[in-house]
Amino acid sequence: MSQSVIALGAHVFDVQVRPVDSIPDGQGATLVDQIRFGPAGTAAGTAVTLAKLGASVRTAGAIGTDPIGDLMLSLLGTFGVDTSLVVRREDAQTSASVLPIRSDGSRPAFHVLGANITYGPDDAPHAEIAAATHLHLGAPELMGGEAAAKILRPAQEAGTVTSVDILAGGDSGLFDWIADALPYVDHLLPNEEQVLGFTGAESVEAGARVFLERGVGSVAVTLGARGALVVTAEETVAVPAFAVDVVDTTGCGDAFSAGFLRGLGLGRTPRECAVLGCAAAAFVARGLGSDHGDFDLAALDAFAAETPQLKAD
Repeated sequence: MSQSVIALGAHVFDVQVRPVDSIPDGQGATLVDQIRFGPAGTAAGTAVTLAKLGASVRTAGAIGTDPIGDLMLSLLGTFGVDTSLVVRREDAQTSASVLPIRSDGSRPAFHVLGANITYGPDDAPHAEIAAATHLHLGAPELMGGEAAAKILRPAQEAGTVTSVDILAGGDSGLFDWIADALPYVDHLLPNEEQVLGFTGAESVEAGARVFLERGVGSVAVTLGARGALVVTAEETVAVPAFAVDVVDTTGCGDAFSAGFLRGLGLGRTPRECAVLGCAAAAFVARGLGSDHGDFDLAALDAFAAETPQLKAD
């Protein structure tokens, strides 16, 4: 089945350093095993994995006119992502993060918002979105729900399937900030912290149902090492994570989103979409960065069929 996706929103240039379990004092230095960089963010990172899985992908968002932006576009192009809809700002740098990866795969972040916060509905390529099969909006909180709705609503009315992922943490005040966009979201793809933090619910399923009550079509929540939970009006589906040796969790959420969305484009069930999402996240977790892993759809399907899944707690 043909699937054309516009991944719109956060474009982040990530620099990863591994392993970093402490920062040297003063002018001290320490040797590490690996330093690398790559495209990331809820739009660009998701676009990379979607392209690997065979979707036709274009990204839309804002980056700077700086060398980091040049490198971002070049790297996205190597994965087959069309960046012709990306706008460039002379007065803002390309958003970037430095990620010191701990030995256990977790990572804090040093982050510059940069040009991402300058993008709004007037920048969006509405005609191209209406012609696509899917619109994935990453980090609507950067523009606010009212502005995001001006992009999502016409897309949905044109018959484009809409999905949203959130970049910020689980701040309860952000729920009202993005609420105006929720009625125009077919698939919301948050993590557990965001669902619980935004809604104040006592369980992930209860929190997901708060989003359903506000107009979201389905909610697919990533649960880290516990896999994912998909909640719709008709069913609740739990999918365990795959058993892999985790190197770096950077980009696992974006990879899950890409796998889930690719499953939708292929006409798969919610459970099958979540399995593909968990498989994509597992592949990415085995190396450094959001773009880790040389895989395609067939490789992920084979991996999902052959790899043990972790037992639920």
